[in-house]
Amino acid sequence: MTASKRILFTGGSGKAGRNVVPYLADRGHQVVNLDFKPLDYPGVTNLVTDISDPGQVFSAMATHTNFEYIERGTGVAAFDAVVHFAALLPFANPDNAVFRVNTMGTYNVIETAVRLGVPKIIIASSETTYGVCFADGRIDPVSLPLEEDDDINPMDSYGLSKVLNEKTARAFQRRSGSDIYALRIGNVIEPDEYSTLFPMWFENPEMRRRNAYCYIDARDLGQIVDLCVKKDGLGFQVFNAGNNTNGINISTPELLRRFFPGVPVTRQLGENEALYSNRKIRDVLGFKEEHDWRKYCDG
Repeated sequence: MTASKRILFTGGSGKAGRNVVPYLADRGHQVVNLDFKPLDYPGVTNLVTDISDPGQVFSAMATHTNFEYIERGTGVAAFDAVVHFAALLPFANPDNAVFRVNTMGTYNVIETAVRLGVPKIIIASSETTYGVCFADGRIDPVSLPLEEDDDINPMDSYGLSKVLNEKTARAFQRRSGSDIYALRIGNVIEPDEYSTLFPMWFENPEMRRRNAYCYIDARDLGQIVDLCVKKDGLGFQVFNAGNNTNGINISTPELLRRFFPGVPVTRQLGENEALYSNRKIRDVLGFKEEHDWRKYCDG
């Protein structure tokens, strides 16, 4: 059991959040979820909040969330960490709304956390920053594997919002000294999706080219967030959040040959090593994958 932290989590009712929040709560953390839709999970407190409204964000971080804290008579309890996952998704919202809510929402959350002295802020960036996933037409990555120091140059509003959010995070880290980590989250897979999605992808592997064949098990994402909460002193950092291997039943050399001919390969890769590299979270955070897809479906 890790030392309990008080964590404010935005977007905890979304696909990623509804798995990460329980992971954190099960490890003893006290989680307050800011979302339009409450998450029903033991020990999790919910505040209905619009992150695009800076007043609501500030008030949510400075609001009593249950009777326990009122009984203490010591004022509103401070947060040890803020995890910001709330965002509008593409294809379900107009491009300008996606950009506005995602960028201003992130600004509001980080600014408020910094002004209130929260020492650790973790934001959800995205695989889309590399510019392949939501590109208009079929394009190649600049090089493989995709790693954190690569150029990021998306053409879509969602990916662009995530690039700007990383810049916002870096700027606030410079002025505040808080640790701010941005997770470039891959395609999130929930436990019940293995039996349906992976066989479909095995039948048509071209479908996964835009994701560079990456995936992140939702529970392994929970581990990554927990590791970020516990790891202090890194300043501003960007981490790819993906699993160790490709989410397809084809070897890495064969993927490169069939789907990325001519794309420069910057280092030697293992037989099934992910083209969406997670080497940094393994080396820096100590991430140890627990949910390889091979445990849940036949390849």
